Parts: sequence; C-alpha cells; structure tokens
Amino acid sequence: MADAADAPIRFAIRHDLDTPPYEQLRRQVVDAVTSGALPPGTRMPTVRALAAELDLAVNTVAKAYRALESDHVIETRGRAGSYVAAHGDAVTREAQLAAIAYADRVRHLGIDRATALELAASALDVER
Repeated sequence: MADAADAPIRFAIRHDLDTPPYEQLRRQVVDAVTSGALPPGTRMPTVRALAAELDLAVNTVAKAYRALESDHVIETRGRAGSYVAAHGDAVTREAQLAAIAYADRVRHLGIDRATALELAASALDVER
C-alpha cells in the first residue's frame, strides 16, 4: 500500500483562522482524497506523528481522524493504522479494493511498477 510518508501531501494548520484545527485537518484530508492526491489504500500518518508534525495536541488529530472515519473517508485497521478508504459506488469500491490487494501482492513479490502494470493490462485484455 502507498504510504502518506511517501506522498508529497503536507497538511498545514493556520492558527489565525476561526476554523478549529481539527476541522482544518479534516477538510484538507477530504480535499486530498477528492482530488486523488491521497488515493484509496494510502496509509495515513499515525495520530501521534501527525500531531507532532503539525504541533497539535494528539486529541485534536484524533478528533479529526474520528470524523474522517465516521464520514468513511479513512478506515482504521487497529494496530495496522489508518488508511484512505475505498470510495465511490459499490462496483468502484470493490475494484479499488481489488487493485489495492493486487498492488500489495506484487510489491510483496518484488515486481516493479512497469511489470505489474503490464501484467494487469494483459490480464484485462484476455477474453474470459
């Protein structure tokens, strides 16, 4: 899975705004997911790491993550962390989950991106 640490996404909190910090963070994550900058399956930073990076209280970031999870933008997998959730209609969500599983498997096998894409393309081209 992709990791937010690998992505160029940087969140920033402006303390001069009337909008609470947790809501600023929540909105930035929603915007990044909507734009595709944070694709489904992207691992989010831990609450503690993001709180330290943004100089916020852990509870503030946790509140934003709870709101994002409630809105089905992210999903928390216990100790495995929080990830951008699959979104869209049911068919699109299922396809995203299959793509995430495929990406995980080819990474585990050590297959490079170009080869993995060629394999997926050829599988799609086969008449079944």
